[in-house]
Amino acid sequence: MSCIRFTTPAQLAQLRAMAPAMLTAEQAAVLHPAPEFTASKLRRLRLLATHPNPKIRESVASSNHTPPDLFQSLANDPDERVRACVAKNTATPGEVLGSLVIDDSERVRGFLAVNFFLPADALARLANDSSTTVRELVRWRTELANA
Repeated sequence: MSCIRFTTPAQLAQLRAMAPAMLTAEQAAVLHPAPEFTASKLRRLRLLATHPNPKIRESVASSNHTPPDLFQSLANDPDERVRACVAKNTATPGEVLGSLVIDDSERVRGFLAVNFFLPADALARLANDSSTTVRELVRWRTELANA
């Protein structure tokens, strides 16, 4: 039994005609708005940021609604995966991102290197990082930004 499909030109035309129209991100946002961010959700984020399970703390570090003071405390988390989520989150304040440049974890510095919201002075420090991987990520990001 073959898993190769042989679709005729007429069948392909019919499939294209029946395909749903693709929505832009803006149109999808209007049709499916995100729920309102409330004070109770902020309290929940604050509570979950201290949870013993690092996966739960990672979810807080990955949220766009995490307040700056929580980002700062999560940037000092003992688990490198939590700090990596802080480093790659585009909502993390620049000063918090800058503080992670000296993190012991290559993973954290690597995610930091590809975050386009990293301040320029911090990126310059990473360009001279002890890790070849981090330096290569900085080079790649710089080339991408200049393309």
